[in-house]
Amino acid sequence: MRTCYGWLMGCLVAIAPLSNQRALAAPQTVECDILVIGGGLAGVATAYEGLRYGKTVCLTEITDWLGGQLSAQGTSALDEQLRQRQQWWFPAGYSQLRRRIIAQNRPGDCWVSEVCFLPAVGATLVSDLLQEMAAQGRGTLKVFLNTVVQEITPADDPQQPGQLIRHVRGIQHRRAPQAPPLNTDPLSQTLADIYSDQDSPRLSKTILNFQPPTAGDWMVIEATETGEVLALADLPYRLGIDPVSVDNPSASSPVPYPYCPQAITYTFALEVMAEPQTYRRPASYDRFAPFYSYAHLRFGQEPVLVLTYRRIFSAQPAQGSRQVSVGDISMQNWERGNDYGPGTAMDNLLLTRSQLLASGQLQPRRWQGGWRIAGLAAAEELARNYFYWLATGTTDAVLGDNIKQPNPYLRYLQGYDSPMGTAHGLSKFPYIREGRRLVGRYQGGWPAGFSIDEIDISAKPYWQDPYYPQTLGAEQFQQLAIRMGGLQGLAVARGVLPLSQMQWRRRARLYPDSIGIGYYPIDFHPCMLQHPPEAAGNIERPRERQGAGQTYPFQVPLRALIPSRINNLLVTGKNIATSHIAAAAYRVHPYEWSVGAGTGTVAAYVLEQGLRPHQLTEPLPLYSPHLVQVQRRLQAAANPIAFPDNF
Repeated sequence: MRTCYGWLMGCLVAIAPLSNQRALAAPQTVECDILVIGGGLAGVATAYEGLRYGKTVCLTEITDWLGGQLSAQGTSALDEQLRQRQQWWFPAGYSQLRRRIIAQNRPGDCWVSEVCFLPAVGATLVSDLLQEMAAQGRGTLKVFLNTVVQEITPADDPQQPGQLIRHVRGIQHRRAPQAPPLNTDPLSQTLADIYSDQDSPRLSKTILNFQPPTAGDWMVIEATETGEVLALADLPYRLGIDPVSVDNPSASSPVPYPYCPQAITYTFALEVMAEPQTYRRPASYDRFAPFYSYAHLRFGQEPVLVLTYRRIFSAQPAQGSRQVSVGDISMQNWERGNDYGPGTAMDNLLLTRSQLLASGQLQPRRWQGGWRIAGLAAAEELARNYFYWLATGTTDAVLGDNIKQPNPYLRYLQGYDSPMGTAHGLSKFPYIREGRRLVGRYQGGWPAGFSIDEIDISAKPYWQDPYYPQTLGAEQFQQLAIRMGGLQGLAVARGVLPLSQMQWRRRARLYPDSIGIGYYPIDFHPCMLQHPPEAAGNIERPRERQGAGQTYPFQVPLRALIPSRINNLLVTGKNIATSHIAAAAYRVHPYEWSVGAGTGTVAAYVLEQGLRPHQLTEPLPLYSPHLVQVQRRLQAAANPIAFPDNF
C-alpha cells in the first residue's frame, strides 16, 4: 500500500475506544434512556441530540464502523443539492462533520460531490462528534459495535392505549479464539452467524438485554438500514412499489408490488497504479455480463470520468475531473456496474411479511435480518466482477463494441487497512437506498395511515405531461390538480374556477409538525423486471423512472416517524413513512442527519415531559404547545425545520 494508508490506519486506530472489543459478561443488562438501533447517519444524529440533553444513549451497529452510508457502506461522497449547499442550510452536527471532512489531508477531488473522502475518515469523525457531545451535554454514550437485535418484547402501556417496548434482546459478536479477524469474509457468509446467539468457530457472542432505567422510562429508535424493527415488531409497513394513485401518479404498478425496492450496491475502491497489473478472471464473470456498462456514451468516450466521479483520495491536489494521478483512489458506486436490483418474488432481497413467515424468521429468536442471503452473495459477486470488467473488459453491455477499452493500471484494494476496511475489499455493508417504510399512525385526516407521497415534494409539471391525464383519467387528474392547487384547488373543486386557469403549487407541502428538512431529486436505481436480474436481455421494471425528477425543498413531519400501536418507538432514517417514489429523495446524507436530529430531540423531550410522541401531533391541526417547544429546541440548536424561502 502507498503511504496514504499509513494515515488511514491512524483513522482506524482512532475508532478503537468505541469498539467494545473486550468480552462482555453474558448475558449483560444494559440500561438506556434512549436505545438507538442502527448506527448509520440518522442513528448517529439521533444519539448526538440525545446526548445534548444529558441522556444515557445506547447505540448499536451491525458493523464495526459508525456512520452507515458515509463509512461502512462505502458511499463516502456526500449527496447534496447545490442550492442547499450554497445556502449552507444544514443541521449543526452535519455542518461540523462536513467542515472536518474537508479539513482532512487530501480528500478526494471528485465531481459527483463537493466532499469525497475515505470511509474510515467518516467513521472516525462521527465517533469524535459523539464523544464531544457526550462531554458537552453531560450525557452517557454506550456504543455497541458488531451488534444486532434479535428480539423485541412489548407490554401494555399503563398511560395510553397501546404498547411499550420493555425489553430488547441484542447479540454482540467478536472474533472467536483462533478465528480469522472480523471483516475477513463478506456479509453473506457471516450474516446467519451474526444473528445466532450461539458461539461458532468464527464468532463468540454476548447477549445484551437492553431495558429502561430501573426507575424511569425510555425511548427506542428504529434506525436500521432496512427497517428491521418494523418487521420484528410486526408493525404496518410498506415495501416496494405503491399502486398508482392521485398521491403517487407516477407509480409503475396498478397494485402494490412489494418485490421492487431500489437496488443495493456493494461499493469498492481501486487505485491508479504506475505499472500494469495482472488479474484473475472471476469464475462467475460471464454470468453477470449484462450488467457491465458505462451506461452513457460520454463515460465510454472519457473513462477517466468514471475514476474521478467518486475519487475519495487525491494524490495531487486540484487535478480536475479529466486528470488522474498515480496513487489516486476511486470508490465505485456505478448504476450499470455494481448496482444489484432483483425485482421478483423469486429473488427479492428484502423479504416481505409473508415470506418472513414462510421462512421462519418471525419465530422467536430466528431473525436473520429479513434478508434473502443468496441475493446478498450475488450482489457481492457482481461488484468484484465489475472491477474485473473495468480493468480488462472490451464490450459494453449497453453501448456495444468499440467503446470499452481495458485499463490495466487499476488495482482492486483489499485488506484490513484498505479503504473499505475488509479483507475482501467490498464495503462492510451494502449501500441501502430503500428498505421497509413505516405506515404512519392512523389518526385524524389519515385513516389509512400517514405517508409522505410523490405530490408532496415533486416539482414535476404534471399539467404539461399528457401521461398523467391519460394514466389517471379525467376525474382523478382533476383530483390531482385540486390537491396541488391550494386555495385555487378549492375553487376548482367548487366549480367556480376552470381547471385550465388554476395555478399549480410551486413548493413542497408544508407541515406544521416539521422536525427536519431535506432536498434532493427523486432519484431511482430501479429493480429488474425478470428473474434472475442478470438474465440476458433483462430490463429495468418499466415506468419505474416515471417519477424521477427535481423536487422542491421539503420538510420532515413528525407524523412520518410515529408508528401505530407502540408508543415509545420512533422510526428514523430511510424507514420513515414515505411512498416508494418519495423515498427516492428521503435517503441521502444531509437528510439522514436532519431527521436524526429531529428524532433525538423529540425523544429527549418526551422523556423529560412524561409524554408519548403521538401526543405531540394528536392536537393537529389545532395548536400543539409541546410540538412548538420541540421545534424551538431544534431551531435553538441550529437544526432547521424549514428552508429560508419555504413558504
